[in-house]
Amino acid sequence: MTDMIAVHGFVANDVRLFVTEEGLTIASFRVGSTERKFDRTANAWVDSETNWYNVSSFRYLAQNVAFCIKKGDPVVVTGKLRLRQWTNEAGKSGMTADIDADAVGHDLTWGTDRFTRSSAQRRDAAAAGREAGQPESDPLEVDGHQNDDGGESGIAVSLDGGEELVDVATGELLAAD
Repeated sequence: MTDMIAVHGFVANDVRLFVTEEGLTIASFRVGSTERKFDRTANAWVDSETNWYNVSSFRYLAQNVAFCIKKGDPVVVTGKLRLRQWTNEAGKSGMTADIDADAVGHDLTWGTDRFTRSSAQRRDAAAAGREAGQPESDPLEVDGHQNDDGGESGIAVSLDGGEELVDVATGELLAAD
């Protein structure tokens, strides 16, 4: 039986992205989830203990996690919970909670975000459409552009041959054909 879990927390480290020898893309990070409770005697909100989870994601989800999720981000993770017992060389033992993620996203309680369909998923959807007899052309192409310091500055959107560069953070139109 598989236990499913949903965790709200904050990303504790930079996302690690790697590809196995078989070509499987994996992204992993840790999430800390701390329950807050109202203490009536102190008349204040207090933190309980923090639960720590190792999160692994695979394939397209792994690529998207590596692109979108950063250390300190508030996230919601759903997936399969796996509890793993361990013992180190010194004889110390413990238990680790691992989540094989089915979905990862920003927790919008803490801020805003914009959804952009990834180009790899769009290509797969277009290929499936061609197999079903739909037209081969995909009028919308989406690509990231980097600014001078290597950071993400905008999204180039090509719609029926025209192109717009939109600032990711503000949604401001930076350039158009």
